Amino acid sequence: VQLVESGGGLVQPGGSLRLSCAASGFTFSSYAMNWYRQPPGKERELVAAITSTSSNTHYTDSVKGRFTISRDNAKNTVYLQMNSLKPEDTAVYYCYAPPLSVYYSASTDFGSWGQGTQVTVSS
Repeated sequence: VQLVESGGGLVQPGGSLRLSCAASGFTFSSYAMNWYRQPPGKERELVAAITSTSSNTHYTDSVKGRFTISRDNAKNTVYLQMNSLKPEDTAVYYCYAPPLSVYYSASTDFGSWGQGTQVTVSS
């Protein structure tokens, strides 16, 4: 399993970024996908999740209405569109593939992680 994130960077408050996660080594279209983030000095937290067919999505409260998770199964890629960014969105963002049949879970012991991409929101 390989997950490679891209699209991070430095953006001003109120700006936008789109993160991408290219997946390989497994049947991407069969798995739900998640985005996590880890702010400086804090624990990693779930940001968004999407089912294998895009039929359902889930967001943490702090990003609802600002972030959108989507996927393209033909390209084996999951995206996170981030709008109206705030300084508190500054974090390393990780792509995560949970185990088969898991949508999202408090446990992340058995899935696969990308290497992360830094997002910094600052003026």
